Amino acid sequence: MSESAEWQLPWWLRFLDRTNLTVTALTAAFVAFTRSAGVAYFIGGAVACSMSVKVVKKFVRQPRPVIQSSSHRRPKKSYGMPSTHSATISYYATYIPLACIYSPIHHSLPQHTITRVLPPLIVVPLASLIAASRVWLGHHNWAQVLAGCLYGVTFAFICFGVWNSGAHEYGSILEQTLDSYIGWR
Repeated sequence: MSESAEWQLPWWLRFLDRTNLTVTALTAAFVAFTRSAGVAYFIGGAVACSMSVKVVKKFVRQPRPVIQSSSHRRPKKSYGMPSTHSATISYYATYIPLACIYSPIHHSLPQHTITRVLPPLIVVPLASLIAASRVWLGHHNWAQVLAGCLYGVTFAFICFGVWNSGAHEYGSILEQTLDSYIGWR
């Protein structure tokens, strides 16, 4: 998107167009704060979701929507089906509530009900806005966004299942090892 076209957008759409930077920074800060193997695993899953959906795009090869010439925006060069932003943010919006419901609260976080309730109340509506903004901004059509959302939800369930099927035990060992060698906690 060119600078002039970007500034023609309302502030909230400009913000939603840049949420990948905000989400990445907040996620990095959270893993640095918690020093949790579970959070690191979650991030690894988000990155794997994002990278794998890009591979799917290369096979599907569906173009993005045509941008109106009056918008002064350059079209993106990658394919549109499925939407990477929608897949990744749907991964977040699925994995975080699952973790809040089924996982123990990490010792670095407040051991309070609000720790289980607040994250889903924030991430689910925000993820919905981000996914819808992909259409509002003209980057994708609704089918591409829906496919991305389904991809992300499925990926999150698989990753969460793997973590709870025994990978969390390795995470505990890793945290204890790092703590004993470098004072991780």
